[in-house]
Amino acid sequence: MIKLSDVVIDCSDTMGMARFYAAVAGGTVREDSDLDWASVDLPGFALAFQHVNDYRAPEWPGQERGQQVHIDFEVDDLEAEGARIVELGAMFREEHIGDTGYGFVVYLDPAGHPFCLCRTRS
Repeated sequence: MIKLSDVVIDCSDTMGMARFYAAVAGGTVREDSDLDWASVDLPGFALAFQHVNDYRAPEWPGQERGQQVHIDFEVDDLEAEGARIVELGAMFREEHIGDTGYGFVVYLDPAGHPFCLCRTRS
């Protein structure tokens, strides 16, 4: 048996990233989190953040350093959730909405990792 337990993201501010993603996704920062390793419990797995000295943010779209990894969140209301996560510290990057209305919006988290809000498919 194999089970996904953690998705681990490099950063310079583990606690800041953990608080950001806990607020974005409705998770809980684990009590044993610290400046070297912080985790957010989400349904079925955890997002974890490990401290890296001299951290350099990835690029979107990937060029020299590439995007490395990104997370997608499915949402019912792109505009409302987009406004909420910007208030939490995300930065708008670009929007990709097709003629059918389905699409996604790219944001950067406080450490510069790209992530997307994707419109729920009807």
